[in-house]
Amino acid sequence: MRQHSLFGTFIGTAALTLLPTLALAAGDVGQTQQQATNWHAILMFVAFVGLTLGITYWAAKHTRTASDFYAAGGGITGFQNGLAIAGDYMSAASFLGISALVYGSGFDGLIYSVGWLVGWPIILFLVAERLRNLGKYTFADVASYRLQQTPVRTFAATGSLVVVIFYLIGQMVGAGQLIKLLFGLDYLYAVIIVGILMIIYVTFGGMKATTWVQIIKACLLLAGATFIALAVLVKFNFSFEALFAKAVEVHPKHGAIMGPGTLVANPVEAISLAMALMFGTAGLPHILMRFFTVPDAKAARKSVFYATSFIGYFYILTFIIGFGAIVLVGGHPEYLDAAGKALRGGNNMAAVHLAHAVGGDLFLGFISAVAFATILAVVSGLTLAGASAISHDLYANVFFRGRTNEQHEVLVSKAASLGLGVIAVILGIIFEKQNVAYMVGLTFAIAASTNFPVLVMSMFWRGLTTRGAVTGGFIGLAAAVILTVLGPTVWVDVLKYPEAVFPLKYPAIFSMPLAFVATWFFSVIDKSPQAKREQEAFEAQLIRSETGLGAEGASAH
Repeated sequence: MRQHSLFGTFIGTAALTLLPTLALAAGDVGQTQQQATNWHAILMFVAFVGLTLGITYWAAKHTRTASDFYAAGGGITGFQNGLAIAGDYMSAASFLGISALVYGSGFDGLIYSVGWLVGWPIILFLVAERLRNLGKYTFADVASYRLQQTPVRTFAATGSLVVVIFYLIGQMVGAGQLIKLLFGLDYLYAVIIVGILMIIYVTFGGMKATTWVQIIKACLLLAGATFIALAVLVKFNFSFEALFAKAVEVHPKHGAIMGPGTLVANPVEAISLAMALMFGTAGLPHILMRFFTVPDAKAARKSVFYATSFIGYFYILTFIIGFGAIVLVGGHPEYLDAAGKALRGGNNMAAVHLAHAVGGDLFLGFISAVAFATILAVVSGLTLAGASAISHDLYANVFFRGRTNEQHEVLVSKAASLGLGVIAVILGIIFEKQNVAYMVGLTFAIAASTNFPVLVMSMFWRGLTTRGAVTGGFIGLAAAVILTVLGPTVWVDVLKYPEAVFPLKYPAIFSMPLAFVATWFFSVIDKSPQAKREQEAFEAQLIRSETGLGAEGASAH
């Protein structure tokens, strides 16, 4: 049991690096001890890697054009893409972190689940169809559709790369620590292994390989979470009332866990957090990129429908798992620390301990392998999005202004994938001992304050100009970063100052409106002839966005 308790301790710690929810109570990530190997987890992990490398080999033989590399040739069905989006979005940290929040705070632990889930109707009704009709490979295609290519694509690529790199840091630290523990390897070699696998998936297989890695991972995670939830419900004859009643009885907070306010009591903080989660989702470049893998706008809408269904189901499972942990783990000495009051490794171990409680060592190994598969799927999607921003937006359309061929563009993208992999490994090593929980929170704040305002206004507002988009976007980016650094998570927890300059952990309530206002203001005062031409081009863009006439791949489908 010592081995598994240490493994669980790590999982809880790794979750701190990956999920903004856990910034609420995260300490420094620190180093894990090199432990004896968990052979169940290793065998399942090796099987997953072997399967996905086989898929990468298959995908490489079918990846011949830029469309194949960036968008899988537009041949992914709505159902497949929905499952891949879910795989890209449902992280192991969500599984562990949200379950931990429910375990500690009860009903209120669902605030993050609800915030992320509500972001998907926004994508469905505002973004998906128009994005597919207007774009080609990246969301910068849409933002720059009627604006000046060089400045807008430069801004969009910058915003995308900042989001990708911050997201990658947390993922690499967690993945490196996980492999270190499973194989008993030094952290340096562990991070390098993760980086190599990530580079292989993206460089050789492109979007096809990445998509199938995400689909397989989503199926594994949904299967594992479903098993745990069903095992919990079986013990209560599938009665939610009995489960909740028992949880209220044994939880230290008793009836308080069934009401709101136990997690986020400050209403301004709650609104700011909700804005970051909802609108940040609609600004994540690796999520937006997935809508170019389907043949048409109808399939894009279906993708969001299926993704929302899978993600919503997954979050319901985490709710059951959290309450199940209260009952089946919380009061059992086997899973408590020496004092017998708290879980070994903290609340973030709740789902891990529950996996062992309902499935034993073998199932714990399965969940461990799924946790790593999840990280691989996410970093593959992030790397491809970052490489696309470099090759398609910067190289092809900014530096060479469209005067290059697809072969060179794909070659640059593969080189960029290699470069991003190396950067991710280096940053993973640098941030090994740091508390990087705030980085994923910052990622959503930046996406909500930088990418989302410009994307939405480019599609819906005739008055947008290049000056407004670029200036407003960069102001939103700067505001999100500066306010996060001045907030409690960085200023107090990381830099160790006694009091934060900016009182909120999540700045979206200020940075996102500031981006919208700045974009509007600098567009309105732009009276140049270029601005007038950009505004006049809105009608043609509107027709294409709503009808799909002239959209990429429309004639082929």
